[in-house]
Amino acid sequence: MTRTTPNLPAQADLGQLRTQAKDLRLAVRLGKPGAAERAARTGPVDIGRFSIGDAQRVIALEHGFARWQDVVSAFGSRRPRERDLHRWFAVELNNALGDLLFDLTPGTPRAEQDRALYQAYAACYHWLEAGTPANHGRAEYTIAQTALAIGRPETAARHAPRFAELIAAHPGEFADWDIAFAAEIRARTAAAGGAPDAGELKARAQYLTDRIADRDAREVVQDRLDRGPWFTLEGNSAASGPVPGPTER
Repeated sequence: MTRTTPNLPAQADLGQLRTQAKDLRLAVRLGKPGAAERAARTGPVDIGRFSIGDAQRVIALEHGFARWQDVVSAFGSRRPRERDLHRWFAVELNNALGDLLFDLTPGTPRAEQDRALYQAYAACYHWLEAGTPANHGRAEYTIAQTALAIGRPETAARHAPRFAELIAAHPGEFADWDIAFAAEIRARTAAAGGAPDAGELKARAQYLTDRIADRDAREVVQDRLDRGPWFTLEGNSAASGPVPGPTER
């Protein structure tokens, strides 16, 4: 039986609950003892397709909420100042989307695709209300990345260039790794659309990545470059699967 009344401990942390959902998803997928039974308390479980969203719903129901979104809203209501609230929602939407990207594909049910894409748009809106040009640029990246993950390159093509435009307009607001990420998403979007210059754009992204000053940041961008999908350039990628792009905290 799950609770019927929402109950969040005073010291509860949304990040901790999100981690619990990740752990539950992995445990169910790996067949760990008791994991599938725990998940089944909320309904039938398809072990092979048990997603982050499914795991988050389990956690939500265990705390008396009907949906994960209600959990997020409950935490958000603790933030009284409007600007703080915008920033809080922007961060949480970004973090949640980073989790969802592990399961998103062009074959994902349309409703789940739409939810993820609208979540990326919502995060961008909140950054426009409370963030910096850098926050806005990274949000444009996330929209393009999400659109590519669900097989909508035409949507990605409307947002990928915006990152570079914001960098050009506000150069002092961005880091060298932002510039490399902007080049990477432009190249990846070009490859998804079959553009003839996609290979050259990817080479440019690699050039910029090699010149990132901080080693840890350089490794993050390189990891993203090394992973697919690279669509028409797929043979040039050594790995596949989603990797988070620019992150916000």
